[in-house]
Amino acid sequence: MSDIKYAYLKGQTWLYRRNYPVDVAPVLAARALKQSLKTGDVKTARARAVEVNARYEELVRKARAGAEDALSYAQGHSSGFAWGEASRSALASLRSTLEAEGAVAFPGKIKAPTVGELSRSYLNLRGRELRWGGFKSVRYSVGLFTSKFSDRRVTALTRDDGREFLSLIARLSPLIGKVPATRRMSLDQLVRWSDRGNRRIAARTRKRIWSQVNHFLDWAVYEGHLPQNPFRTVRFEGKVKPAPYAVPTDDEVRRLLTARDELIHVPLMVCLLTGMRSGEALGLLRKDLVRKGNLGWFVWVRPNAIRELKTDAAERLVPLHQGLEAVLLDLPSEGALFPDLSVNTVTKRFADLRARLKLDRPGFVFHSTRKWFITQCERTGVPEHFTASLVGHKSARSENGITYGIYSAGISDEQKRGIIDQIRLPSC
Repeated sequence: MSDIKYAYLKGQTWLYRRNYPVDVAPVLAARALKQSLKTGDVKTARARAVEVNARYEELVRKARAGAEDALSYAQGHSSGFAWGEASRSALASLRSTLEAEGAVAFPGKIKAPTVGELSRSYLNLRGRELRWGGFKSVRYSVGLFTSKFSDRRVTALTRDDGREFLSLIARLSPLIGKVPATRRMSLDQLVRWSDRGNRRIAARTRKRIWSQVNHFLDWAVYEGHLPQNPFRTVRFEGKVKPAPYAVPTDDEVRRLLTARDELIHVPLMVCLLTGMRSGEALGLLRKDLVRKGNLGWFVWVRPNAIRELKTDAAERLVPLHQGLEAVLLDLPSEGALFPDLSVNTVTKRFADLRARLKLDRPGFVFHSTRKWFITQCERTGVPEHFTASLVGHKSARSENGITYGIYSAGISDEQKRGIIDQIRLPSC
């Protein structure tokens, strides 16, 4: 992504933020100039950032000129000067606010916060914004970083610290977290423990950790604790290789279904014949099954009391395959359809079943059922954007997906039913 000085992309909109110098902030009673650039286009945002920069420079110039005039006037009048009083009042108010937030270090007055202090504030914020799975990942990455630099003032972080952190996480073992003894270790302890073996975490995992730590430091910049992120100039050298899920063959699907595992047989069929993610299937309620006249039963994949969805596009109506109607009659008549199952239980049980049937191969996991469904749609000639609407992906029909989403109402329920009815499980 293109970098724009003093601007960053939040969602689909570029925002501008530039801290005022410490002698100007009290005069303006503000810590920084913040403004939306009201565009998601990088070229437009860059042009607007130049305009805002010019306004920033003018504000700083006028503030400094006004402060000098006021101070010289106040020194020549023993009775005092109202503007000077207002300025001192604004200064006291601003310093009080900054001291409470632990933000900007005024010489001899307020020290910059430590990495540990900032990480607690950041994780509290992210804990409210993210779903549990995403937050666990962020908490792990920032926790590794904090365990190494907890007592360091955030303003004392350097580029060399970034290089050191990258070199340390490259030595970590993929067994960390799976071995109970490693769960409360610091980064240095984890590195020493990992050095006993030869296995190392993948480049993809290292890049995710690095990205999440940089997001933390970017937040510190936005909040005014740092002038800039010192790690942004550190290059990530690892080559991230794609690790796609394997597509089950018809023979593998046949053997999985023939085993009729007492725990996961029904969820396995549901995911194979609807393309749902495991969490979507296991989070279904009886009221999520809706009847649509002569089109039969549909599954309404939507957020509920059990689980949320991965993206906005994931909310959808999927026709229930005829092969599933009889199966679902044996499930609870109200509440959760799979009350005793979790994603963790299903994925582990699938791994055991796969090993028992000697189907163990790279990338072959429970989520592969979703890929099997998508492959069947492709092989029966279903357009890609039709399949996307069934599995909860963003449409890839046009380069400008947003425009397409605005002008298209999507495929009809009749078209969806026709696609689902073409899917056939391998005969057992």
